[in-house]
Amino acid sequence: MLTVATMCAPAAAQVAHPEQWPAAKPPTMPDTATERRIDALMARMSLEQKVGQVVQGDIASITPEDVRRYHLGSVFNGGNSDPGGKYNAPAKDWLALADAFWDASTTSDPKLPRIPAIWGIDAVHGHSNVVGATLFPHNIGLGAMRDPDLMRRIGAATAVEMRVTGIDWTFAPTIAVVRDDRWGRTYEGFGETSEVATSYAGPLVEGLQGRIGDKDWLRGPHVIATAKHFLGDGGTKDGKDQGDAQLSEAQLQDLFADPYYAALKAGVQSVMASFSSWNGAKMTGNESLLTGVLKNRMGFDGFIVGDWNGHGQVAGCTNTNCPQALKAGLDVYMAPDSWKGIWETTLAGVKAGTIPMGRLDDAVRRVLRVKMRAGIFEAVKPSARPFAGRYDLLASPEHKAIARQAVAESLVLLKNSGVLPLKPGASILVAGDAADDVARQSGGWTLSWQGTDTKPADFPNATSIWRGIEENVKTAGGRAALSPDGRFQTKPDAAIVVFGETPYAEFQGDRADVGFDDTADTLTTIKRLKAAGVPVVAVFLSGRPLWVNPYLNTADAFVAAWLPGSEGAGVADVLFGQREFRGRLPYSWPARRDQTPLNVGEPGYAPLFAYGFGLTTKDDGKLALLPEERSGGAGDRNTLFARGTVGNGRRLLLGATGQPLVANPGPDLITQRAADRVSQEDSNRIIWTGRASATAALVGAPVDLTREANGDVALLVDLRVDGGPSAPVTLNGVAVTERLRALAGRWGQLAVPLRCLTDRSRVTRPFAMITAGQLDVTISAIRFGSAAGDVVDCRKHR
Repeated sequence: MLTVATMCAPAAAQVAHPEQWPAAKPPTMPDTATERRIDALMARMSLEQKVGQVVQGDIASITPEDVRRYHLGSVFNGGNSDPGGKYNAPAKDWLALADAFWDASTTSDPKLPRIPAIWGIDAVHGHSNVVGATLFPHNIGLGAMRDPDLMRRIGAATAVEMRVTGIDWTFAPTIAVVRDDRWGRTYEGFGETSEVATSYAGPLVEGLQGRIGDKDWLRGPHVIATAKHFLGDGGTKDGKDQGDAQLSEAQLQDLFADPYYAALKAGVQSVMASFSSWNGAKMTGNESLLTGVLKNRMGFDGFIVGDWNGHGQVAGCTNTNCPQALKAGLDVYMAPDSWKGIWETTLAGVKAGTIPMGRLDDAVRRVLRVKMRAGIFEAVKPSARPFAGRYDLLASPEHKAIARQAVAESLVLLKNSGVLPLKPGASILVAGDAADDVARQSGGWTLSWQGTDTKPADFPNATSIWRGIEENVKTAGGRAALSPDGRFQTKPDAAIVVFGETPYAEFQGDRADVGFDDTADTLTTIKRLKAAGVPVVAVFLSGRPLWVNPYLNTADAFVAAWLPGSEGAGVADVLFGQREFRGRLPYSWPARRDQTPLNVGEPGYAPLFAYGFGLTTKDDGKLALLPEERSGGAGDRNTLFARGTVGNGRRLLLGATGQPLVANPGPDLITQRAADRVSQEDSNRIIWTGRASATAALVGAPVDLTREANGDVALLVDLRVDGGPSAPVTLNGVAVTERLRALAGRWGQLAVPLRCLTDRSRVTRPFAMITAGQLDVTISAIRFGSAAGDVVDCRKHR
């Protein structure tokens, strides 16, 4: 524990004092035989081989031949990278590609030692990239369970399903402690204190890796695990993903370190450095934390891997050149599309002496140490290993039962006016836009990065919440009906309304407040049912606690179901009394939409429901009428225009190109007026007359979009072209003329990657459409996100 004197010690704010952190000696310290074996192997390795061990590329940007030629020690797949570029590639394609990469890594120059490559994947709630795999609840739901033994079983099941497809390394568990629920990764954390994450880290690591000392540790049914994201990723200012944790060293240690001590004690072999900063300095380049604290003080002897081009955010670095990160303690560059450049500059840096040979050798030793512990050098190709190709193990009955139990234990009952448990033999109406949607109940990191643009056939082994309810009711002799809008012919005994957030991941889920945005107008459905005298049970799907007072007031019972995954029947088990509610809030529930940060133990703590709250059906679950004023929340940070309203302090301005823009310039050049798409005045129609070059732009205070441009994020514009274009049109400087012509008379989407922006650090006009011709478009939404359709190629069309 750090003292007040230590907190005030004069030093650079971003430099840690390792000697003041608790010392630890994890039980996996090097053994002499392994170290001698590494010595002998490294003596035979070429410099190019050594550099290859510290670089990994994404499968969308690398081939098996690249792995062979550049001696790469590992590959990985990002959230949107899949075999053949198909998000729903079958399991056999994953296994075949695993073989291809392994074969390439083991058939390099015969004069050099054979060093097999390993494959990393974000198996963060089950083997969630693969069609047919078991999808466990996201961590927020698992945090509500308070069940470490079940966590061990979840880890073991996930590892087996990974082995089916030949993959041997997962970027999990996330052991972040989330201090601001506006963060788009809130659902990846187990809670707002380190309590749950610390209790879970050991069992989950042991479930994934096996127990140290056992013959199957890191082998057979087990895989290599990763504790992430070191350190303080859940404590960034304003809940901004990849942001800055502005904390004292004492706070950094006290709030975020304990889960890592637990993971290291269980023998975790990989740690991922965070995208985020601590007091202005990027973690990926912070030597005092990566080397001083994690390696030297905590005794970590595995390897540290970066996050997606995270090294490129270190001061003075680019995605293809960052000796600073390696010298700071990073052991493996995660260089998805920049792998060749970082390989070349690292090789050159070692040859020039700007990167110490000793630091490279230490990084290589750590990678080889983990590979030897995992039996990689003795292993045959992935398809010939235990469990490989046993596709019946994907969503096996045993794994589905584990997931179903986890769903049931994760549900938190917030209100119950005597309606729960429901009678299984009753007449039940199931409503809500999320009732029969496995993708909605699974959230982000499901088949794709954002968990969107999937179809029901992509979840062959899953059960939606509606299907689970239907089975439960019919088995008991009752009657169940699905009606998303809640309308019925015969009055039911009760209604279950399933609704909530739509899927998102990372910064695309960042918010400016914690108010629920009801795009489907579910409240009207609930009120209609109540007016008809039907008792209503609200089942709320979300990746964080949100302000939902109007729904709490209207429904007779309210259940926080989080993001339960593939086993929707677990919800029915609890609603109909086969299991009792046992979930407790892992995060405090807000009383207002602007009430964040909100953490137990802090001054002025006044939540609607406190951390640890959770009813059973035996409790008095009545709730007094709650205030419904929305408190002026700011909504979704990534939505620029929706439902007829420009958000986040921006304005829609029009006028002559190159001249000051105004709200209403007059009809001669360009005009705008409200229009309808789904509801009254939910869109905006903009008409260019063609008399001169004119601009329509969303204008506001400068924003830094550097992180958003680091990947496949685009400016998405949902629109219909009602006339034109008669001349070239640009959006954010990129030609979109042909795409607009293709959308004539119909609704579609423009997608312009944010990497097309020339200045990403101070963007005052995130949307600027310009033409000198005639153009008539109706726009219903403008936002940042992953494109569902064609993406404009800014290199080709600028």
